[in-house]
Amino acid sequence: MAERKQIVLGFSGGLDTSYCVKYLTDDCGYDVHSIIVNTGGFSEEELTQIEAHAYKLGVKTHTTVNAVTSYYDSIIKYLIFGNVLKNNTYPLSVSAERLSQALHIAEHAQKLNAKAVAHGSTGAGNDQVRFDMVFHILIPGVEIITPIRDLQLSREAEIAYLKSKNVDMNFEKSMYSINKGLWGTSVGGKETLSSKGMLPESAWPTQLTKHDTEEIKLHFEKGELVAVNEEQFSHPTLAIQYLQSLAGGYGIGRDIHVGDTIIGIKGRVGFEAAAPMIIIKAHHALEKHVLTKWQLNWKDQLAQFYGNWLHEGQILDPVMRDIEAYLTNSQQQVTGDVFVQLFPYRFQVIGIESVHDLMSAKFGKYGEMNTGFTGQDVRGFSKIFGNQTSIWNQVKESNTVKND
Repeated sequence: MAERKQIVLGFSGGLDTSYCVKYLTDDCGYDVHSIIVNTGGFSEEELTQIEAHAYKLGVKTHTTVNAVTSYYDSIIKYLIFGNVLKNNTYPLSVSAERLSQALHIAEHAQKLNAKAVAHGSTGAGNDQVRFDMVFHILIPGVEIITPIRDLQLSREAEIAYLKSKNVDMNFEKSMYSINKGLWGTSVGGKETLSSKGMLPESAWPTQLTKHDTEEIKLHFEKGELVAVNEEQFSHPTLAIQYLQSLAGGYGIGRDIHVGDTIIGIKGRVGFEAAAPMIIIKAHHALEKHVLTKWQLNWKDQLAQFYGNWLHEGQILDPVMRDIEAYLTNSQQQVTGDVFVQLFPYRFQVIGIESVHDLMSAKFGKYGEMNTGFTGQDVRGFSKIFGNQTSIWNQVKESNTVKND
């Protein structure tokens, strides 16, 4: 018998990737090596169930990768350093984790020396580009097979095929598609398919359970969240998860993102991200106190590009390493406490305390007094600071008089 071909499949256990296993195994003659990359969206029980489902479908091997720490270290950390919100709204929850997953799938394909790799993306969204691009760069020459996209399959066609193979799984489609990860949860439904509509209360995965208010303290060390209130954590991922447990019940961080897809169409998606939104706003508040205006200015510009290029799937572009180096260096003084008040559906940054705070009374109080310069200093400075603009206006006025 001819040796069966080996293929690595990014696997979630849902309808699309379940179809891929049966199709690649039964119709294409592959030995399928499934891999699930956990970026914070699965419990241990869920991962065990997904593994059992994969073997029941007929995979040759199944691998579970715990990528939560590497996901933070390679991507999320820089999104925090840059205070990145796509279109001033979205913390890049899904787009960031897809890249982490693609990197680990490519690494697994290299390890197995597989000649083909597969994913369950359709031809309608961003993920197909993100997976394909990473695979083209990291495992060039390895064939990329995407049954759902290539065969232009409908959900009904997939279900009919799996039923013909006697696959026993829940084919009932939820009213809402939910993707959970360390850096937020996306929610899609009929309300997000058009330009108007808000998700109902029942659609949000984390329900409102807290109706009072509380103050929390976030402690940052060189830009990274390492403590919440008096709880110290060995890694920022644990601090993020703990903060989510405190703030999620307030219904904080809910919104709908309207964005431009990589393939040129606009789309809407709901999301909830209590911890990410609080962290980004708290971190930004601390930075405004401890960084200079030009540090903030250039960091904002580079961070906006970084977030947009990451969203486009360009995590492997070397310019990203250059920007990450800048962002990391910018965080040397970003250490201190940020105080945040939590309310149902919202939060408020109360203030910060830091030994690096540039808003120090010993240098003066804005609008009241100063100790670093005199009024005469300002008189001279104002004249010199506006000197070139003054010359420009005088020359313009002179030329205007001549022309008249």
